[in-house]
Amino acid sequence: MRCPSCKKLDTDKVIDSRATESGTAVRRRRVCMACNRRFTTKERVESEIRLMVVKKDGTRVPYRRENVLQGVRTACYKRPYPDERLEELVDAVESDLFRDFDREVSSRDIGQIVVRHLRALDKVAYVRFMSVYREYKDVDQFIEEIQDARERAATEAPNQQSLFEEGKP
Repeated sequence: MRCPSCKKLDTDKVIDSRATESGTAVRRRRVCMACNRRFTTKERVESEIRLMVVKKDGTRVPYRRENVLQGVRTACYKRPYPDERLEELVDAVESDLFRDFDREVSSRDIGQIVVRHLRALDKVAYVRFMSVYREYKDVDQFIEEIQDARERAATEAPNQQSLFEEGKP
């Protein structure tokens, strides 16, 4: 481990270790013995069973967390969420994936799980993700999706102000 402050290698000591809520990572509090600065690391627990993703064309590729995270980051571009929040969302997606699927999962199923979590996080990011995920061909499909999001928001949280109000910029 390299100290982020003094950049010296292997001079740190672990002073606290805790599992994250999802159980997929370990958070360690460390202190550098050279400069006495404290820092935190997050170490991901790798599953021994690798999940294969079945693409639309039938090809199979190993599941890569980075791909899901990149899709979420793209959907949340210029939205008010720190990277840690997006990492938590992907942790939740992975938790669902590894709970519900053993060896193979379709890219469509991964998209559905991401959509469910994004919808709860941010309606704009949800619509952005859906535009790519569902491969909208024209504006009418966007409008239909926004209307569906409005209706769901009204039924899920009727006392909240609507995200897509008529006549507002």
